[in-house]
Amino acid sequence: MNNKPTSGPFEKTPGWLDWYTGPTKPQFKLPPNAVDAHCHVFGPGAEFPYAPERKYTPCDASWQQLFALRDHLGFSKNVIVQATCHGADNRALVDALKRSNGKAKGIATVKRGVTDQELQDLHAAGVRGVRFNFVKRLVDFTPKDELLEIAHRIQPLGWHVVIYFESVDLPELWDFFTKLPTTVVVDHMGRPDVTKPIDGPEFQLFLKFMREHPNVWSKVSCPERLSVSGPRALDGERNAYRDVVPYARTVVEAFPDRVLWGTDWPHPNLKDHMPDDGLLVDFIPHIATTPELQKKLLVDNPNRLYWPEESQGG
Repeated sequence: MNNKPTSGPFEKTPGWLDWYTGPTKPQFKLPPNAVDAHCHVFGPGAEFPYAPERKYTPCDASWQQLFALRDHLGFSKNVIVQATCHGADNRALVDALKRSNGKAKGIATVKRGVTDQELQDLHAAGVRGVRFNFVKRLVDFTPKDELLEIAHRIQPLGWHVVIYFESVDLPELWDFFTKLPTTVVVDHMGRPDVTKPIDGPEFQLFLKFMREHPNVWSKVSCPERLSVSGPRALDGERNAYRDVVPYARTVVEAFPDRVLWGTDWPHPNLKDHMPDDGLLVDFIPHIATTPELQKKLLVDNPNRLYWPEESQGG
């Protein structure tokens, strides 16, 4: 489907796994107006240099390649999340949004010094939120008072905050997260440890976090990051990453109006395998088991959050 990815003038991190250039066609047929609500663009580095403070150097992953994947899988729209390798330089993200013909919205990274005009320009390009990353191996610590200040500044724009953290860190982050004045979207269910029991304290704390705070949403994405059983299907069925299914299904069924799903293409920082995006789409009916739940997850919820002007309140 695509040419083999490079990094332009940059040297990829040693051992970097490039995204899979020949994804299969999913067997699951996505409903009309479905949204891939979590994906990225990287560079190309020759045009949009990677940030000096980055923790990794990826392969290039352009807007052309992302939109080709969108069409191949059967999605109508994308939500593009600013990648940490670009820091707070959102130019690659904004360029992709402007080239999407209204079919993409964005989540940016901004710093305390961002001006009101810069926020307005990002909004005009299609940005609808900011991401706060608490995964220590990916980013340096940003003081919480600075993040809270940013959250209050974006609130009048109708933006939300996306948070990325690991489940073991939720207790220490709880007080900060519950002070955020906006809708809060959790990346990848807070990265639960799927080797621990679903009724154990870590995952139950995450469910409590969502239950007690109706402004909190969750992406039930990235089984390839969370799985121990891996991509191997059982009995020839397309049922990879089955150890993640109970966790994601629990969140979908408990909070059907506050869940999103995305491919996470081009899958940065994976260490053991690169997923087939067609197989990831076939994960969806295992976690959203009815047409009604699938429509909420893929159509109603993301369109209500990112394209409210088009949403019919479904």
